[in-house]
Amino acid sequence: MPVSLPPVIDKESRVIILGTMPSEISLERKEYYANPRNQFWKIIYGIYNQTPSDDYEERCSFLLSRKIALWDVLYSCEREGSSDSRINNSVANNFNELFNDYPGIKAIFFNGKKAENLFNRLVKNNLDSFLFYHRLPSSSSANTRMTLDDKIREWKIVQQYILRPMCS
Repeated sequence: MPVSLPPVIDKESRVIILGTMPSEISLERKEYYANPRNQFWKIIYGIYNQTPSDDYEERCSFLLSRKIALWDVLYSCEREGSSDSRINNSVANNFNELFNDYPGIKAIFFNGKKAENLFNRLVKNNLDSFLFYHRLPSSSSANTRMTLDDKIREWKIVQQYILRPMCS
């Protein structure tokens, strides 16, 4: 069974974007959203009106400099191919440990419906923390119901949430 990638996160992170499980290409390259057809990096850079870097480390630094963390709901699963619709025998990542280690995280944004559904089913009831939750349109190339520009508009809530003053 493939195992997920470690989170892209630091102590300054205020929000986390959760996918389901990295694609085969991502697992092979050890890079989130490595499939060039996935629009994740175009969307993230697009909400800041910038062009994505080709360098993965620079992309991760870009996220962290904007207080955005990245991870997946699942630690492992059985799946033929990379389609979320083929996920079976799911094991969730340890979110209580993550939120204890990174208490600055105050919001979870789901990259699509499947990530949200898996989180709600496997994780949410076992969490000790109170967080803001919001589902975003999937960045997958299979999500053809929206244009890239429409997705960027919807994803701007991530930027808006980070810019909000924090309450103590």
